[in-house]
Amino acid sequence: YVMATCPPTRVALMTGHYPSRYGVLSPAYGQIFNDDTVTLPMALKKAGYRTSISGKWHMGSPPECTPLKYGFDSSYGYFAGQIDPYTHHYKTGVKSWHRNDEYLDEEGHATDLITNEAVRVIESEHSRPFFLYVAYSVPHYPLSEPAKWTSMYEGRIDEISRRWYAASVTHMDHEIGRIIDALDRKGLTRDTLFVFVSDNGGQKSWHSNDQYKGRYADKPHTVLGDNRPLRGWKGDLYEGGIRVPAFVSWPGVLKAGEVDAPIHIADWMPTLCHLVDHSPNRSLKWDGRNIWPLVSRKTARLEPRTLYWKTPGASAVRFGDYKLIAKNSGKLELFNLVKDPYETQDLAKEKPDKVKELSHMLASLAKDDRSRK
Repeated sequence: YVMATCPPTRVALMTGHYPSRYGVLSPAYGQIFNDDTVTLPMALKKAGYRTSISGKWHMGSPPECTPLKYGFDSSYGYFAGQIDPYTHHYKTGVKSWHRNDEYLDEEGHATDLITNEAVRVIESEHSRPFFLYVAYSVPHYPLSEPAKWTSMYEGRIDEISRRWYAASVTHMDHEIGRIIDALDRKGLTRDTLFVFVSDNGGQKSWHSNDQYKGRYADKPHTVLGDNRPLRGWKGDLYEGGIRVPAFVSWPGVLKAGEVDAPIHIADWMPTLCHLVDHSPNRSLKWDGRNIWPLVSRKTARLEPRTLYWKTPGASAVRFGDYKLIAKNSGKLELFNLVKDPYETQDLAKEKPDKVKELSHMLASLAKDDRSRK
C-alpha cells in the first residue's frame, strides 16, 4: 500500500509516518519537515551509511528544503513535481534539475540521466555501505520517448498515448537493468537489498494546453495507466489508487516467494533501521512497523493493524479484512477486501456495526494529524 499521490507516499517512505502527520495530503511545496525531523537517510547516516538520491525529490522547495538538508550526502535530479523529460523544467516552466542542490543545465532524457547518476554512485569507491534512493520520472506524464522504445509497440498498441506509456516503462525497466549490472560489476549484488515500489496507482489520462509552455498541447495523453482489475485511479482511495506492485531482492538472503499480507510504504523506515541495527535517540512513534519477519518469510502474518489514508477529499482506514472510505461529502463506503478485492459491493448499509467500529478508528487516527508540524 502507498498513498494516493506522489509526495505523500515519499513522505511516508522517508519518515515512517503517515504523511497527514505533516499536513501533507497531496502534492505539497514549501517546508514539509521540521528541522528536527529524523528522515530515513539521516537514520542510515548515523548507522554508517553514505546516502544518495538520484531523481525526484518533491518533499520541499529550494533553496531551503532540499535533499542535502534532510540527510543525503549527495543529490541529483529534480526538486519539484513532474518535469519535461527533455527540458527538465517543471510544468510552470521553472528550472528544477540540480546536482547537490545547485541548479544544473544538462542534456538528455531524464530516465537515462537518473540512471547514469545511480551507476556513478555504485561504481564510486566505497569505504562504507551506501543507501541509494532512485526515483524515476516515468511513467508520469508528460511522456516523450525515443523511437528506440516506442517502435517496439508499433502495430501492437493502437492508442498512441498508451504506446508512449508502455515505452516509458520499458525504458525504465532497461535502466533498472543497468543499475543491477553495475552492482554485478562491483561484486555488490549479494550484499545489496533491492526494493522496488511505485508511489501511487496509475493515472487515467492527462492533457494541458499551457503547462510545459504548451509543448504537449497537441499530444493528449488520452490513455495512460491500467489498474484493472482493481477499482479507481491515482488520487482515489479505492485499491486502484493506493495498492501497487512491489518486489524485494537480496540474493543469498531472501528466497523467492510472495508476501500475502498488507504492507505499507511507511513500514520501510522501521524495517531498514532494524536491518542496520539503528535505534533512534528518541521514540519516533512510527506509524509503520518492522516487516522484515514478513519479507524474510519467518512469519506469514503480523498482528492485526490499522492502515490509514487521508486526501483532500476523503479518508480511509483498513483493519483486518475491511476498509472504510469516508468521503468529505459525508458518504461512507465499506468493503470486505478479502471477499471483494475489487470493491464492487458497498456493505455500509448491511454492516452498520462495522462502519461504526471503523469510523471510531478513523477518528482516533486523525487526532495525530499535523502532530509533526
